Amino acid sequence: MLSAVCVACGTEARPATHRSATPARAVTGVSTVPQPIDPAKFSPGACVAFPPARAARGLTVFLDAGHGGRDPGAVGTTRSGRAINEADLTLAVEMDTMAILRGAGFRVVVSRTRATSVRRLGPGDVSGRLLTAGGSHRDVLARAVCANEAHADVLVGIYFDAGAPSNAGAVTGYDAVRPFAAENLRLAKLLQSDLLDAMNAQGWRVPDEGVQSDTGLGSALTSQALSYGHLVLLGPAHPPYVPTPSRMPGALVEPLFVTDPFEGSIAASRHGQTVIARALAKAIEQYFAPKSRGPR
Repeated sequence: MLSAVCVACGTEARPATHRSATPARAVTGVSTVPQPIDPAKFSPGACVAFPPARAARGLTVFLDAGHGGRDPGAVGTTRSGRAINEADLTLAVEMDTMAILRGAGFRVVVSRTRATSVRRLGPGDVSGRLLTAGGSHRDVLARAVCANEAHADVLVGIYFDAGAPSNAGAVTGYDAVRPFAAENLRLAKLLQSDLLDAMNAQGWRVPDEGVQSDTGLGSALTSQALSYGHLVLLGPAHPPYVPTPSRMPGALVEPLFVTDPFEGSIAASRHGQTVIARALAKAIEQYFAPKSRGPR
């Protein structure tokens, strides 16, 4: 969930766990060791670049696993009543998507590889065991900085939604005021279409909440956020609130509601996470395909 937005698998879903990617094949003359972008600026395990695992395409994808560390994100439940945290689920999907894209020849930079914040937390970022509103905001800003310093060609934010137990469905957000707004929209349409096709091919009947402008997504926790009116990860510069916006086309997906027990069970299952990751990777490949126009 953003703060600035059958059974699932036949049996009860297992908890989301971190899954390291194993390269399918080393690229001759290229290191296959993941590299932190800037260890002095980001938390250990955050902002890490993974080289392609096969012939390189010369393209970099940035994937952001929403929330993390002291920010668990939305809390939901599976159909058996087991509590699930959004931050665990976004990480699992991010790492799965990264592994698939590496196998397709992309360099992939992820916002985090473990249960951590992205920003190296400082004074004013934490209150008790949780992030402050300011700390949460600065942590999202750090994700945009990571994407920029990685020289990413495209950005995809991976989050899950939350609401009343009856709320359900998939939504993809994009920013319509950036100079690359048309590319944002094209990417968002591909992501939304491929996610719904993949999930509903499983018989899950996930409602289509559509592709939406980021001005209608997320929740404003402060007056500054309300005045800004965009998702920080995707939106334009607005000093001093957003001094360093992301500089590449991007979109943000919320494939399921973790607060709906049925959709929460899908999101927390190994199978559900794999289905979502494959759909995300497919859409990203389609985005870079020659003459790809995307769904209309």
